[in-house]
Amino acid sequence: MADSAAPDASSADGQPHAATAEANINGEKYEYLDHTADVQIHSWGDSLAEAFEQAAIAMGGYQTEMSSVEELKTERVEANAHDLISLLYSFMDEVLFLFCADPFFIAKRIKILEFDEENFSIVAEMYGETFDLSKHPQGTEVKAITFSNMQIFNSPGNYQCYVIIDI
Repeated sequence: MADSAAPDASSADGQPHAATAEANINGEKYEYLDHTADVQIHSWGDSLAEAFEQAAIAMGGYQTEMSSVEELKTERVEANAHDLISLLYSFMDEVLFLFCADPFFIAKRIKILEFDEENFSIVAEMYGETFDLSKHPQGTEVKAITFSNMQIFNSPGNYQCYVIIDI
């Protein structure tokens, strides 16, 4: 979905959301938006790949404090789909799977190495460590990624993703 009139990271008065301003101070390009019984992640970047990376990092940030995570190990994920929406879903689902199953990996940083927008595939490297309750504060468990109201804005200068995660 390409949309040059996509919402920006501003409130109705044109000022950045408080979460957006805070995220930018810390270098992240995401925010959490209120959603009934779930959480909506809004991510953005200088490219669509970066917006995807930030959405996945935001999901991890909901599960623990990212400042407690170190880049001690790497994990590789691959995702394939039939369109961009399904690719975002598949990518985030692969990241969530590595957190929920052995090796219980939490990524502090994710770098998409290959992003094929025509064949809808991603290869990414994740940098982080094994989740450890004695080191990482327990946040809220993410049960699943949803397709509900998932949106991608893919136009120059406007790369954004909206993803609702089931908690």
